[in-house]
Amino acid sequence: MTGKNEHAQPASPHGVAYPSRLMRPGFLSALWLLFSLFAMHPTWGIDTPPLVLGIFPNTTAKQIIETYRPLANALEKTLRRRVEIYSAPNFKSFVARTRQGKYDLLLTAPHFAWLARQDVGYQPLLKYTEPVRGLLVVKSSSSYRDVNALRGRTIAIADPLAVIVLALQAELAEDGLKHNVDYRTINAGTHINAMLQALNGRADAAMVGQSPYILSPPELRKQLHILLETPPLSSLTYLTHPRLSEAEALTIRETLLRFAATPEGQAFLKKGGFGGFSPLNSNELNAFRPYAFQTQKMLQDLQ
Repeated sequence: MTGKNEHAQPASPHGVAYPSRLMRPGFLSALWLLFSLFAMHPTWGIDTPPLVLGIFPNTTAKQIIETYRPLANALEKTLRRRVEIYSAPNFKSFVARTRQGKYDLLLTAPHFAWLARQDVGYQPLLKYTEPVRGLLVVKSSSSYRDVNALRGRTIAIADPLAVIVLALQAELAEDGLKHNVDYRTINAGTHINAMLQALNGRADAAMVGQSPYILSPPELRKQLHILLETPPLSSLTYLTHPRLSEAEALTIRETLLRFAATPEGQAFLKKGGFGGFSPLNSNELNAFRPYAFQTQKMLQDLQ
């Protein structure tokens, strides 16, 4: 699963014969789509590569495409260049693809942003204004109303590399609960799967990010009780690969800020609980250096 935005071609009607492969509706539809794109965007050249937008995989591929397509459309209109949305199956592969320079425009967690800047030279552009929090949730009908009740229990997580997991583990350690000593974790793969593990009894609690929690179905959230929240953490950060020129990076930055003022942008920001776009200073990113080093060690151990 890459999370790439792909368009399915319409199937041919049954029982209809076409005299040539070139006359089949699938080919004609694709040709018409291509013609329409170049008619709408006459400066798009055949040899112009798409801008690859890499989105941190904290939600499902379907949610990523649905959430970020309006933003990609705004970028396409300004840049007059196709924008393709990619993600990765998990955080480990996303970090690896970031290190390989797969993404032109990157949206990632702050500790991964620090690594992207240090390892590849990605340049911070903007961040979401609304800070994120890690949430420790339990089933509403459970008897767990204090973190100490989770001693000896199992907690589902989306990924051990997630900054909210690292932050929640630090919070629990302050309460005397050490990971792999006083509780164990199981990797659910995604935040929504972690919540489902807590609901179906395969885990006693779940560590999830605030944004994936907000984007989850309301009927699911109604069945969960928030047991613990982390202090506010810097939100997801946009960075540009060094192969983009300073002028291109500035254009992207201005496009995102203009997009935030449009009805489509307002709906996008409200849906994700992002608040808006804000500048990011180096000191703010440097605050995540300890988590970045911890992540580096974990990645080495996973090899």
